[in-house]
Amino acid sequence: MKTLLIASLIGVVGIGAAAGSSATTRRSIVTSGVPMANFTSNCRFSHSSNDDPIMHPGMPGMSHNHSFFGNVSTNAFSTLASLRRAGTSCHRRGDRAAYWAPTLVNPHGKLMRPLGASVYYIRATIKAVHAFPTGLRMIAGNMHATKPQHYIAWSCGPVSGRAPSRSVPTCPSRADTGLQLTVTFPDCWNGRDVDSADHKSHMTYAVRGLCPSSHPVTVPSMSLTIRYAVTGGPGYHLASGGPYSGHADFVNSWNEQELVRLVRECLNSDRECGSHH
Repeated sequence: MKTLLIASLIGVVGIGAAAGSSATTRRSIVTSGVPMANFTSNCRFSHSSNDDPIMHPGMPGMSHNHSFFGNVSTNAFSTLASLRRAGTSCHRRGDRAAYWAPTLVNPHGKLMRPLGASVYYIRATIKAVHAFPTGLRMIAGNMHATKPQHYIAWSCGPVSGRAPSRSVPTCPSRADTGLQLTVTFPDCWNGRDVDSADHKSHMTYAVRGLCPSSHPVTVPSMSLTIRYAVTGGPGYHLASGGPYSGHADFVNSWNEQELVRLVRECLNSDRECGSHH
């Protein structure tokens, strides 16, 4: 099952290959075997709100509705210190990171509660990776997008037999083939800043398994996959806008020692640790 999940994720990474070389080269590296070094953090849905501590810090209710996973305290007033004091909805107790994404909305305008999320940490670079710096903040994806994005994908899950797509699919009516949204975060850091004005410029994606000189520090390739108890189809969209407005946010408030251990023993030791190591 772990291999099947990674195979599904490979398809997500490859989305958009026709539109540019980056996704193609990342997929070729994945199939070369390097990213089978991985670990996973499975997280229950924690809460939803119109808060966003990255885009609208200290301004509760100013954002579109978000679904939060991992850290149970995440709100408009969150700081690294407050996040580190709080609990987590993830099965890895050391994973107190904050993960969030726009809430799914059905064709009638109802906000849909997610089932949960899986966070896949993968080595997608040739060089060894470093643990995320403490307090790192980043956003992947563009909430204003009106066309498909390279690192945002919809799917019906790994056992559906269907490839990931760039628009909301209609999934089979089975409990194990519900709608899923995957957002893949950048895996190269500039080595200086834990945030930037646009919350993106301090990070970028590796090309052909290598990070550019502007962002020389390799970090895990992290993908957030959110699961829903719906089949999807026409009319489903995200609270941030249309069906192409997918994005996700991350604040690294992991237990630092545990994250460093997992990076060392799984990603840099070429081990497929899955969710149990």
